[in-house]
Amino acid sequence: MTLSDKTAKAQTETLSFELDLQHPPDKVWRALTDPTLLVEWLLPVVDLRLEPGAAFTFKAQPQPGWDGLVNCRMLEIEAHRRLSYTWVVGDMDTVVTFTLTPTASGTRLSLVHTGFKPDQKQNFGGARYGWKMMGGKLVDLLPRIS
Repeated sequence: MTLSDKTAKAQTETLSFELDLQHPPDKVWRALTDPTLLVEWLLPVVDLRLEPGAAFTFKAQPQPGWDGLVNCRMLEIEAHRRLSYTWVVGDMDTVVTFTLTPTASGTRLSLVHTGFKPDQKQNFGGARYGWKMMGGKLVDLLPRIS
């Protein structure tokens, strides 16, 4: 159950990851959508509503050059199958999409983060590092969800 980075070497606009999880889609879905679980693997979230067009914010500790805010808007919600939202940090306006596919042993979770511009190579690298770290936290969290 490790996060596989499926991003092509020459790719600079889209990050792509896959996790083969030994947990059913409903449990993985809860980890992606329950604010009390999101804080454990992703970030604290404010005003999360699972409705197309709903705005919400992830709030992290501010860092040099970043106020710690990720402003988001729900784009697509298909319960237990697909979740997509904008991911806006400063002038970086991207989209994160999670796709859940049932497997014989649990769920394949695909995470695709798109929309990086050519001048955002540092953001791209930071996002790649961040998703790998957060993906590991998700893997650790899932067995603890009842």
